[in-house]
Amino acid sequence: MQKHCQCGDVMPMKLRTVIYSGKVEIDNVPIYTCPTCNRSEVFSEVKPDLTGLIGQLGAKPEKQTYLFNEVNELADLLVEAYQARKSTDPAVVKPLTEERINMLLDLYAVARSTGDEAWVADIQKRLKQLSRGILQT
Repeated sequence: MQKHCQCGDVMPMKLRTVIYSGKVEIDNVPIYTCPTCNRSEVFSEVKPDLTGLIGQLGAKPEKQTYLFNEVNELADLLVEAYQARKSTDPAVVKPLTEERINMLLDLYAVARSTGDEAWVADIQKRLKQLSRGILQT
């Protein structure tokens, strides 16, 4: 996946590490980076979850490391696509997204039938995260 930078060059997406407050490493964050002007921009579809995670950490967090793909379903798909094909190209990500949505819908049916509301809520959150990313792929 890529987008155009303000300088006019193309910004490819890469999975990068974000350092918060000099102590917290958040790995596997999808970020666009311009090779010409070095401008970086977080993939807008994951930004709410990244800012939410940072908000939970507070102003003076302990030294720690997070895998963002454990917090965000779309980031997890991008990690899977990169590990499988060394690419975050939409042609690679789209079929993985469709498979993941089908799997989550199957799990949703099981969660509903068991009455596990926490599990249902988690699956709904994950489906919502994926639906934000579908528009970009």
